[in-house]
Amino acid sequence: MSDEINRARRRFFGTAAMTLAAAQLAFNGRADAQPSKAKPAGLRSVKPGAHTSFAALKQIDAGVLNVGYAEAGPADGPAVILLHGWPYDIYSFVDVAPLLAAEGYRVMIPYLRGYGTTRFLSDATLRNGQPSAIALDAIALMDALKIEKATLAGFDWGARTADIVAALWPERCRALVSVSGYLIGSQQAGKMPLPPKAELQWWYQFYFATERGRAGYDKYRRDFARLIWQLASPKWNFDDATFDRSAKALANPDHVAIVIHNYRWRQDLAEGESKYDDFEKKLTQSPLINVPTITMEGDANGAPHPEPAAYAKMFSGKYSHRTIKGGIGHNLPQEAPRAFAEAIVDVAAES
Repeated sequence: MSDEINRARRRFFGTAAMTLAAAQLAFNGRADAQPSKAKPAGLRSVKPGAHTSFAALKQIDAGVLNVGYAEAGPADGPAVILLHGWPYDIYSFVDVAPLLAAEGYRVMIPYLRGYGTTRFLSDATLRNGQPSAIALDAIALMDALKIEKATLAGFDWGARTADIVAALWPERCRALVSVSGYLIGSQQAGKMPLPPKAELQWWYQFYFATERGRAGYDKYRRDFARLIWQLASPKWNFDDATFDRSAKALANPDHVAIVIHNYRWRQDLAEGESKYDDFEKKLTQSPLINVPTITMEGDANGAPHPEPAAYAKMFSGKYSHRTIKGGIGHNLPQEAPRAFAEAIVDVAAES
């Protein structure tokens, strides 16, 4: 889940002396964070949960992985890559994909490493969950699919991944939709202690830091995922069938290793790989994102997340923010698919 929850943890929250008025100015009037003037796209209505399946999944070798992914829309359409988070999967976009396909987009929804049908090509590869490694998976997938440039959109780990690609490889990112905004962090920032109330929200991160936590997540991963869904989206009344479809992705043999490594790495409790050091070093500098961007937030997001005014200054191109009302939680694409798809169509029009 998103690991930036106050100014103390992430450099992008600016200096401690920044006033609320200045933050609001950054959000509404900065020359380098221009609000989008596009009107919402006129997509057809869709009831969340109306779709329950994708077409047959595809597999492709990409980088260190054989990636499982769903695809929708015309093969020659503008590319859109949708990236899920933890503990979710590609079904977060099961209602979004047909909306975009109907608008002529080629939509790819990959299982991240450690989920679903995605597998490592070699048993010897470190089951690495550090952010830059996951971002490079997205680049490798684009290379394998011969996609030079795509609109990237996601939430949770997926939003962080899309943010990183947009920041480090802007030539590959046409436009960006990021739920909960700027989620680029670093190990150094992750070491900063938070007030007790904020730390409480990270109970599972501390749990995962222990061997008991690793074993517990392995044994109870479905129960764990259901609990996180409920806490992160307290007003989302998902049914058993919806949960079961996604929970199957957690049975991936690398899932626990990837999740545990990700959260331990954030706290500098697990080593990464040296081949990613240069990328992680760049991320510690909180690079600006200059591609056209729409950030989004649900009005009932129960997961830790920054306030929109705090990160607006990190987007130096065409930029706007949308708060989606109606009890929408952390899994915004699945809870409000039309709003998510509209944001993609609108931001792509700005590119």
